Amino acid sequence: MLTPQAGLAEASAREDLRTLHALVARGCSRARAGQITAALADLDEARQDWLRLSDLDRAALLTTSIDCRLARGELTPATTDGEALGVLLDGTGLVGATAHFGRGELSAASGDPDLAAGHYARVGRILDDEEPDLLPWRAYAALAAVRAGRRADAVVLAREHVALAREARAPYATALGLRTLATVDMHVDRTSTLREARAALLATPAARLAAQIDTDLAGLLLLSTHSGGGRDEAREAVQLLRSAEEYAGCEELWPLQSRIRRLLERLGEPARPVLGEALRALTASERRVAKLAADGLTNREIALQLVLTVKAVEWHLSHVYRKLGIRSRAGLATSLGVA
Repeated sequence: MLTPQAGLAEASAREDLRTLHALVARGCSRARAGQITAALADLDEARQDWLRLSDLDRAALLTTSIDCRLARGELTPATTDGEALGVLLDGTGLVGATAHFGRGELSAASGDPDLAAGHYARVGRILDDEEPDLLPWRAYAALAAVRAGRRADAVVLAREHVALAREARAPYATALGLRTLATVDMHVDRTSTLREARAALLATPAARLAAQIDTDLAGLLLLSTHSGGGRDEAREAVQLLRSAEEYAGCEELWPLQSRIRRLLERLGEPARPVLGEALRALTASERRVAKLAADGLTNREIALQLVLTVKAVEWHLSHVYRKLGIRSRAGLATSLGVA
């Protein structure tokens, strides 16, 4: 029989394990929602108790971390996590499937689509039930197949994923599948398909996937403007890219940010610096003026506080607006990260 103290210790240990599992689950949920910084913080905290994690939590942590790191262009830490998945590849059920899914992502990012396709196919063989919202291996396998020159296989996989996602009424999986279909199937109306993907996410927290879809759609609209499209297409493309640009900058998703900036450049639009870049671009005097203006002070109040003339404040603000790519003080708070 357990003593009261032993019973309390055992109950406390069980509670700690539940808390640790909840931390991994929250990190995975935040990653899907596009909260990459917060997700990595959760996963890194859970990693501190690595030996107490279950195999499934370890597989989920490592695979989600790989996804987040690759989204930031951090191949080295992603590769380290991929190596740690090695001991879980032979795991049964969801453990092995999750491990192979993570290794598939890493292989694709490392430029080996055939190896990636093999890992994704293994996921499909391990899983008994069809849950496209759990491990969307068909969508990822479709992208690997098209990169390996097997477009017909890619189309079949993408269409199967979309059908299963719609049947399951899973909005995230549906949007992911439609984005994949627009990428691999040259016979669909790609613009309409991406608009349908965007609509599927309206009530679902998925900022990263939404930004990716918006960037894809903006690219198609840009092609339309080059082939005789009008100003409306160009205007919509810029709006989509600005929204995606702000999100990618805040979450430090540099591969996506680079693509957004290339499209903006082709549209004749300047890239807006992300917070760190914005602050580095400003002089010390400009930062002081900009901060006070963002806090709601008038030009005269700023001048009195900093012992400047009103003209000098206006001059500083004009330089701030130009460097931050904004037109008035209304955009200062967001640009400086004080909103």
